Amino acid sequence: MMNRRHFLRNAALLSGSALLGGCLAGGSSQAEAQNAAAPKDRLQTSGWRMPDEGEPHAATWMAFGPRAEIWGGKLLEPARSHLAGIARAISQFEPVRMLAPQENMELARRLCGDSVQLIAQPLDDLWMRDTGPVFVRDAQGQWAGAGFNFNGWGGKQSHARDAKVAAAVCGQAGIKLLASSLTLEGGGLEVDGDGTAIITESCVLNRNRNPGVSKAACEAELKRLLGVDKVIWLPGIAGRDITDGHTDFYARFVRPGVVIAGLDSDTSSFDYAVTQKHLQILRQASDAKGRRLQVITLRGPDKIRPAFENREFAAGYVNFYVCNGAVIAPQFGDADADANCRDILREQFPNREIVQLNIDAIAAGGGGIHCATQQQPA
Repeated sequence: MMNRRHFLRNAALLSGSALLGGCLAGGSSQAEAQNAAAPKDRLQTSGWRMPDEGEPHAATWMAFGPRAEIWGGKLLEPARSHLAGIARAISQFEPVRMLAPQENMELARRLCGDSVQLIAQPLDDLWMRDTGPVFVRDAQGQWAGAGFNFNGWGGKQSHARDAKVAAAVCGQAGIKLLASSLTLEGGGLEVDGDGTAIITESCVLNRNRNPGVSKAACEAELKRLLGVDKVIWLPGIAGRDITDGHTDFYARFVRPGVVIAGLDSDTSSFDYAVTQKHLQILRQASDAKGRRLQVITLRGPDKIRPAFENREFAAGYVNFYVCNGAVIAPQFGDADADANCRDILREQFPNREIVQLNIDAIAAGGGGIHCATQQQPA
């Protein structure tokens, strides 16, 4: 059942084999350009740390970016409506800053309402978790945004506009953009804010992002930019969805030492074996402080509402979002599974309100609430 974005519409594909080849074989040309343009932000700066998502937020960043060329006619309007619903829900707990193309500004204002701040910005898609910066803080309290050279999930989708989103958000937030030698997406990073990260090999070590990069080199760069002392590597699964198996669909920290992990109980699903393997690894793992991980399983739904059901539908509960005072989570119309998700989140986040939303049109595009959001810590 845990399907995700398997393929792209023809109009969304990259044009020109030379550009795609550069992403797949030669590394990220965007990374090289950005690193050359901002050498002062590299290596000279140390002591950065990515806070846990549950720490207080200044705001949530989102992108009103579903383009017709990518989403197609049937999904476009409901996806925009469900995206706006997520923004409105979060805005009850903290400020929401929504990027939107100038031509969609009035529509975004009408759907999102006055509680959401709109900022004009060209966009390709809505996945702010992947295109936006990762906010980090140093020991002196200075904030910055780590940019990881977004390349359309390994050259699978046109991304000229979205490649500029991290810098745009940093500019709006009034912080500097830290360049990285790595190409990856925020959805591939899960941290506890206390030195531990969970990452899938299938995404971050994929040759379509970081050809020839070793685990050791990756870990050294993540330590420099995010303050990560230990990486727990999950295998993930490459080539079955556009993300090549993002971590935030498989495992999430509740707090240091405690992880919620997705479980696909459908033996016919390509995710069945990999979720079993992930559970085995996580249950045997310890974090950067030597704590043995407590692992809580969160099974997916056995059925979903039929209106937007397709082979890309992302029917997983692990892609929830933690904001100030609340956890925003999906519900898919499976009463038992939806209630199980709510009960587990209530138990693990006792001081936060659990808000469950119908996000079927977003899920039909292969993502979820966490994929569409990026926290700016307070």
